[in-house]
Amino acid sequence: MMTLNVQLEQEAEGRWIAAVLDLSRVCCGPTREEALAKVRALALRAVVDRIEHGKATADLDAFSFESAA
Repeated sequence: MMTLNVQLEQEAEGRWIAAVLDLSRVCCGPTREEALAKVRALALRAVVDRIEHGKATADLDAFSFESAA
């Protein structure tokens, strides 16, 4: 199973930043939920790209996201 760790942080002005550090992907949104949804979609696109280019190294039969805020 591939587990992607998502880091969430709220900026002083209220915007949320979500990052998947393992894939070097970052997104932001006005709410925690929107930032998380955007970064999950971006992470999935990055994994698909790695599969298509033969660069996937993990067992990709299952996926999970772990969030830390």
